[in-house]
Amino acid sequence: MIFGRTGNRQLGGRTGRGSRNPGIAMTVRVYTGGERKIPMKVTVLFFGWARELTGFASERLELPEGEALGSLLREYQRRFPRLDEMRKALKYAVNQEFATPGTVLRDGDEIAFLPPVGGGAPGRNFYITREPISAARVAKDLETPADGAVVTFEGIVRDNSHGRAVLYLEYEAYEPMAEAQMKAIGEELRRIHKITGVVMAHRIGRLEIGEVSVAIAVAAPHRAAAFDACRAAIDRVKQTVPIWKKEHFADGAVWAEGEGQTIILAEAARAE
Repeated sequence: MIFGRTGNRQLGGRTGRGSRNPGIAMTVRVYTGGERKIPMKVTVLFFGWARELTGFASERLELPEGEALGSLLREYQRRFPRLDEMRKALKYAVNQEFATPGTVLRDGDEIAFLPPVGGGAPGRNFYITREPISAARVAKDLETPADGAVVTFEGIVRDNSHGRAVLYLEYEAYEPMAEAQMKAIGEELRRIHKITGVVMAHRIGRLEIGEVSVAIAVAAPHRAAAFDACRAAIDRVKQTVPIWKKEHFADGAVWAEGEGQTIILAEAARAE
């Protein structure tokens, strides 16, 4: 696959409070090699350290019709060698669903580069927000007369990580997919555990020490089911929901990957 540059413009800075893709870089490229095919337009999103490696959050491309995701991945790995080095750590999504290199792309698709996860408007059961959250707030009106227990969980920003003093945390999310994944987790919990309701909220943006980053509440007729489902909920959020955490210290910053692990990408994540 060959790309030809037909135009490039940078949109620097934030695009407004609550913007999902601050600092967007848009580059239009068209297929110019071999047999001429009808071009299709796709949008490619980068999150966490993948965004820092490329230097932009979003890029719009024109590709030949019926191109597979794998061809697009190879092109980005060629353009950004550090992405190639880190490819085993990345996952990919097409239209907010996990995808493989063999996935065939269509006109209008949205493709996302997703580093390993670490670590909306209130009123819904599963949402991402930039506003303060609490377990008490998400649990409000959750229980029903049939419930005998409500179990809540709060993830709180602590002042240390791996022996280093933390100044603050910064969370980033692929918001529509994150909310869809939390909803899927909720449906899974209902099937597996005998619960009547579950609410999950995750905050993004800059969080100070002591602030709540994630809040979960589970209601059930009996306490055992509520406890089990609440523990399963936070475990699944950490495993599959596309939310990334960056830890800031006095001497630098790193992206956290997985439970108890950290990828040191303060240097690797700097744009080429």
